[in-house]
Order: sequence, then C-alpha cells, then structure tokens
Amino acid sequence: MLSILDTLKMGAGIAGGLMLYHLYAVSIGYPSAARQARAGYVLLAEKSAAEARAAEMERQRNAAAKAGEEHRKRLAAAEAAEQAARDTLEIEIQSYELQLSEKNRACAVTAADRQWLLRH
Repeated sequence: MLSILDTLKMGAGIAGGLMLYHLYAVSIGYPSAARQARAGYVLLAEKSAAEARAAEMERQRNAAAKAGEEHRKRLAAAEAAEQAARDTLEIEIQSYELQLSEKNRACAVTAADRQWLLRH
C-alpha cells in the first residue's frame, strides 16, 4: 500500500515534471501556438499576395486605359492636321484657278492631278 509520504513524493514529482515541461515549452514556445502562428502567417501572406496581384492588375488596366486615351488624342490631332492640310491645299488650288481665270487662261489641272497633289 502506498503511504501518505509516497503519495506526496509522487505529487511532488508530477508537479516538478509539469514545471519542467512548462519551462521547456516557454523556452522554445508552445508547439500548438507556433502552429497557429504559422497558419495565421500563411493566411496573411496569401492575403497580401492576392492584394498585391489585384493592385498590379488595376495599375496595368489604368496604364492601358491612359495609353489608349493618349492614342485617341494623337489620332484625332493627326486627323485634324491632315484635314487642315487638305483644306489649305484645296484653297491654294482654287486660288490658282481663280488667278488663271482672271487672266483668261485655262487651268490644266485635272482630277487625277488633284488626287496626286492631295496624296503628296
């Protein structure tokens, strides 16, 4: 049979063992706490990576929209300049024809000549 002294010794041994385990766990960190911390870190890392991807995609989309808008502006400006050049050329041709008609001379410019002048 176990005496009271043996029971106290066993209780002291168990308490000492628990204290040693606690000191060991505190010194290296509780394994369950480490697992939970790593699991939280993985979720945080995945979340931040997804946010970074979304931000990069939005940046690229905004850059593409801005580039498209700049292209449209340049195209409109080029078309306006081309139309202005055509109008100027047309006015010069009419002016030349008017000068020739005032001198009672015929203009030898044909439609093919006008097209050639418009292209060059």
